[in-house]
Amino acid sequence: MELATCIKERRSVRRFTEEKVDHETIEKIIDLARFAPSWKNTQTTRYYVVEDEEKIRKIGEEAVLGFEGNQKTLAKAKQLVVIATVNKRCGYERDGSYTTSKEDRWEMFDAGIASQTFSLAAHSLGVGSVMMGIFDEAKIAEIIDLPEGQSVSCLLAIGYPKFTPDPVPRKEVADLLQYR
Repeated sequence: MELATCIKERRSVRRFTEEKVDHETIEKIIDLARFAPSWKNTQTTRYYVVEDEEKIRKIGEEAVLGFEGNQKTLAKAKQLVVIATVNKRCGYERDGSYTTSKEDRWEMFDAGIASQTFSLAAHSLGVGSVMMGIFDEAKIAEIIDLPEGQSVSCLLAIGYPKFTPDPVPRKEVADLLQYR
């Protein structure tokens, strides 16, 4: 798939078929996603694929802060990717001081790049995804037994799309761009 086509046609998919994405395909997606740029090439993004339906159910019921949209998506999802980052590396110098005025917030920037790269790679392989940001980080870490020293950055429900959602209106370039 041509890159421009992939970017323009990727949609947030919230309804999936019953078929799980096989591990070989997930590994191909991660193989592409690992090329996402990161702060000083720290490569701190980690991918936890949750396939245990009880854990996914528990996350949907107890760890999305009551947000109905995420609850509905997770109630039907067969697989959930928890995007995590290794703490205290992005935005830091080796001595522990911050390199940037963004301080540790650069971790989320890297996680965002990695999540979008993952989503585009998934789409190129026929796998749908939706990024979810409303969640209780500590509760999810507990449910999936996230290693100490890592933080949950994003949830990605994945699967084969039941249908392709219609495109949503996009702002025109003239509304987004300014030259100074």
